[in-house]
Amino acid sequence: MSLIAPSILAADFAHLERDVKMINASAADWIHLDVMDGVFVPNISFGMPVIEAIKRHAAKPLDVHLMIVQPERYIETFRKIGADVITVHLEASTHLHRTVQQIHATGAQAGVAINPHTSVDLLEDVLAQIDLVCLMSVNPGFGGQKFIERTYEKVRRLRTLIQKTGSQAKIEIDGGVNSENAPQLLAAGADVLVAGNFVFAAANPREVIARLKGQQVA
Repeated sequence: MSLIAPSILAADFAHLERDVKMINASAADWIHLDVMDGVFVPNISFGMPVIEAIKRHAAKPLDVHLMIVQPERYIETFRKIGADVITVHLEASTHLHRTVQQIHATGAQAGVAINPHTSVDLLEDVLAQIDLVCLMSVNPGFGGQKFIERTYEKVRRLRTLIQKTGSQAKIEIDGGVNSENAPQLLAAGADVLVAGNFVFAAANPREVIARLKGQQVA
């Protein structure tokens, strides 16, 4: 069964408590939080105070995706304020293995994200040490972008690599996920689907989450 992680970036920031409680009451498994610094990606999203506020109301694990440079500076802080999964970008981490160890030392699960142009093969030497790979299926930095079709092949290649290395890492897809591509992503080997605008722009977000959760593999 796939895990569903609605992305708070697409929520109504004037009613965050309401939207977090909606996720709590839904079939979702995680709450996905995109932290953007305006340097690694062009946009700026939110930081520690917002995550602390969300944590006070969240009943689901917080899946924190750090789209920031030098993420190692903030690992302990994000864990302290409530992150259950901490994902850093391969492209932003000069000493990736050390950063993964740092995340695990806090008690959080460690994830590594890669941009659409980055080959999954670059993950081979760290796959056995991580809990999650986040494949960006849009270029990071903004919500509402169109899904990149090449992602299906990347998922299949990554699934093969995970099996080859004996890794237990889950494959997470972030960007442009909807009811049309979800079955194909699951069939290719994805485990976790992040959905932002597709959920929060819907008339009935809980129903959309339930449909995503119940998707059958194509």
